[in-house]
Amino acid sequence: MRPLILEMSAFGPFASVQTTDFSALGSNPLFLINGPTGAGKTTLLDAICFALYGKTTGDEREGSQMRCDLAADSVLTEVTFSFALGEQQYRIRRVPEQQRAKKSGDGYTVQKPEAQLYHIDTDGTEHLLVASKVSEATAEIELLTGLDADQFRQVMVLPQGKFRELLMADSKDREKIFSQLFQTQIYRRIEDKLKFQASAIKAEVRDQRNKRDGILHNIVLDSDDALTSELTELTPTLAQASEAKETAKLALINANKLFESAKLLVKDFDAQDKLQQSAVLLAEQKDSMAQRQSKLDNGQKALQLKPVLEGSLAREVERTQAQAAVSQVQSTKLASEQALTVSQSKFDTLTELELKCQQAQNDEQKLTQLVPQLQGLESLQTALSLATNERDQAKNSGIKGKATLDALLADKQAAEQQVPQLELVASQQVDAQQALTAQSELIERYQQWQVAAHHAGNTEQALQLAEDKGKQCRLDAKAKGEAYDQLQLIWHRGQASLLAQKLNPGQPCPVCGSAEHPNPAQSEQRLPTEDDLESSRLTSETAKDALSQAIADYKGLKAQLQEQVKLRDEYQQKLGEWVSHSLESLQAHLQQVQQQVHHANTAAQALIQLRQKIQSGQLKERELQTQLDAERERFQALQTRVATVQGQQEQALAAIPEQYRSLQALTGAINQVKQQLATLQQTINHIRQSHTQALEQDAAKAAALTAAQSSLLQAQEQADKAQAELDSQLSTSGFSDKQALSHALLSSDGLQTLTDEIAKYQQDCIANQATLTLISDKLAGQVKPQLAESELSLASIQTEQQLAEQSWQRVQSRVTQLTQTQQQLKEADANAKKLEDEYAIIGTLSEVANGQTGNKVSLQRFVLSVLLDDVLLEASHRLQLMSKGRYRLIRKEERAKGNKASGLELEVEDAYTSKVRPVATLSGGESFMAALSMALGLSDVVQAYAGGIKLDTLFIDEGFGSLDQDSLDLAIRTLMDLQSAGRMIGVISHVSEMKEQIGTRIDINKSVLGSEISIVLP
Repeated sequence: MRPLILEMSAFGPFASVQTTDFSALGSNPLFLINGPTGAGKTTLLDAICFALYGKTTGDEREGSQMRCDLAADSVLTEVTFSFALGEQQYRIRRVPEQQRAKKSGDGYTVQKPEAQLYHIDTDGTEHLLVASKVSEATAEIELLTGLDADQFRQVMVLPQGKFRELLMADSKDREKIFSQLFQTQIYRRIEDKLKFQASAIKAEVRDQRNKRDGILHNIVLDSDDALTSELTELTPTLAQASEAKETAKLALINANKLFESAKLLVKDFDAQDKLQQSAVLLAEQKDSMAQRQSKLDNGQKALQLKPVLEGSLAREVERTQAQAAVSQVQSTKLASEQALTVSQSKFDTLTELELKCQQAQNDEQKLTQLVPQLQGLESLQTALSLATNERDQAKNSGIKGKATLDALLADKQAAEQQVPQLELVASQQVDAQQALTAQSELIERYQQWQVAAHHAGNTEQALQLAEDKGKQCRLDAKAKGEAYDQLQLIWHRGQASLLAQKLNPGQPCPVCGSAEHPNPAQSEQRLPTEDDLESSRLTSETAKDALSQAIADYKGLKAQLQEQVKLRDEYQQKLGEWVSHSLESLQAHLQQVQQQVHHANTAAQALIQLRQKIQSGQLKERELQTQLDAERERFQALQTRVATVQGQQEQALAAIPEQYRSLQALTGAINQVKQQLATLQQTINHIRQSHTQALEQDAAKAAALTAAQSSLLQAQEQADKAQAELDSQLSTSGFSDKQALSHALLSSDGLQTLTDEIAKYQQDCIANQATLTLISDKLAGQVKPQLAESELSLASIQTEQQLAEQSWQRVQSRVTQLTQTQQQLKEADANAKKLEDEYAIIGTLSEVANGQTGNKVSLQRFVLSVLLDDVLLEASHRLQLMSKGRYRLIRKEERAKGNKASGLELEVEDAYTSKVRPVATLSGGESFMAALSMALGLSDVVQAYAGGIKLDTLFIDEGFGSLDQDSLDLAIRTLMDLQSAGRMIGVISHVSEMKEQIGTRIDINKSVLGSEISIVLP
């Protein structure tokens, strides 16, 4: 990776936007990052690491803690970094979480973290890869660079005070870094694949063994021999039970045939009884049917006279309706005559109303002519009011402006007196912030230790409860298993007494076949049923399942406790001596540091605001003086304008009557006259229309009365004619009057119903007599059988057959179960043998590949050890140069103690003593030279391997101060050699010799308003 452009805004000590163009340093530069303590040299590397991964190089500060307190509220904290990977270019922008000023209104709001990643084409076109999610951007960067944040810090940056980490990393940590750099994950996948296959086969072998034990457990047997023995014993028993079952089945078939014949005969006798009862009922209905026949005859005769009756009734209704119509029209005629009289009296008043209407029109014209004059007067009044208000406002504005100017001068003088004290407090801001970060991290580790200790204590209590529960479940499972075995024994022994209870004298025994039963078996205790036996078995199985679950819970809690204790001890080790302190004391100290930070931050912010206030006050002073001069001139002009408008107003008032000098009063008077005129016109029109309508309605009512009287005469004639015809028909039909005829009338449905009932009765009589004759002939000489006796005999035979069937089913089921079990055991043995043979191969390969044998070196670690040897060869070449031939880095080949991973640890060979010793024994300066050599050698070897990550940039933060003059010269010469080989090397150092020998620099200048960056070229 090669940096191109870095842009920071309100980040660290940089209050404003700072841009660093690395391409301006030249191709493959060796440059120095120079500046005083606290200026922001390391922040430059933090910004690169934060842009890529959202973390700083030292991982000691969060992105949200990197905001510059000197920055203005409107400036957003963000970092934009452009870089190249080979021929491809990318740009990433990252914004941390922070408090920012609201876009509208006062106060602050939380700016959520965001990130955007772009790919840049050769023509400069950008393609968005990640829109906003920080996690997606970090994942994409890790995919592009092949490194996570920790690995980036170890191979491309030697952070201040942490360069020994690259040397002291154990095999496990170094394996993670090297596997990413050399892309050896395929060997790890081979290890995992073999381990997964071996584990799966081992689990299958265990499952097969458990399955075999479960098969025997399901049939309540302990061994294969017991299964074979029971099968041998059950073979003759099954043959006997099968023979008894067939005999009982044949007896049941014969008994069923006899019982069905008896049931059919009883059914015929019952049918004969029902037919005889029906014949009696039909005879009782004979008189009722005769009455119905008479009613039917009268209804048919009345049906012929129905049209004449309906015609007479219709004419009578028409006459009644005509009489009602005449009465109604007479009433409406009288009302129309009265309405005409009232309308005529109103029509006579029209002349007087028309005179009033003419007077209202004249009044409206006079008032309307006053409107323009009044509007002119009101315009003058408005102009006078506005001019007076403006004059008064100009006067007040001048007074207020003078007071504001005096107050502004006083504030400016007071602010200038506060500046020195605020500068002193604000200078402590950086030190206080660093102390706050350290104390916050200490409290976080302390709380993590407390939580881990609390969880371990809770799990320990849960483990004790699980152990007690397991003991209780074991006792419960044992007791319920023994109860089931005892109940099963009683059930088997009691089968003989159950059979004996069903024996009858003279009937053969289903077991021995004898018809005599001199000594049947008896039971002195209550025998369990099959349901009791099944319930006991399920209870026993449930108890066993509970025991298995309790054991699994105990094992899980035990493993969980081990992990929690390990985590608690790790946290405690990290805390060190701080474990003896209380959380309250740590938090109290944190509050003190927070107050210091708050005071320093408040002072820095107040200092910025104060300086801005002083500068703003000077500008405001000049503006206020200019405004005061303008207000004086404006007041004089407005005073003249007020006098002019007052004269014009007095002339206009003389031309308008006093009661109409208000536009509202004049408008009200005009509207009142208009409303009066409209009311008069509406009344005149209404009277004329009403009188015309009254005349028309009276004429229409007279014509309607004449027509109604004519219709009444016609209706009376028709009604009399229809009544005469009805009387003539009644006299010849046998009905006494109209009421008798109406009573005899039946509906068509009623006539049909009577006809159908009479016909059905006659058919029922004929059918009953014929069926009764047939069944009586069939039953002649027969005796009705007793079904109860036959049913009891059949039930007894059915019981015997069911007992024989159940006895055979039990034996047959057990034989089938045992036979299937034998086959299952054979299959399980064959599968287990096959899996064990397969595990002998895969398991051995997995152990070798995962470093579980020999020197405990896994396959990937073995490959990486070869690559590490190449790295150490290159690193030792540089280390020998810088150490004047004394030191050489070598790989430790001895196996680590215990189960710790080994194969990638480092040692140093001392040419002065001819001994090999741990790298931890090197001094500070020697460790820096070794770490620098290691980083450079790693860079060379990684790029030499195809598919490796390209490491063409290295940043070194401090460390040169621990070298003597000769070692420093050799280190600088080594870095210059790397520059000529095509590397970009950035160095942070306070050593003066570095500044003398490295002409290309990035200078960082510190000030109270924030640091600034400049590039210095030789």
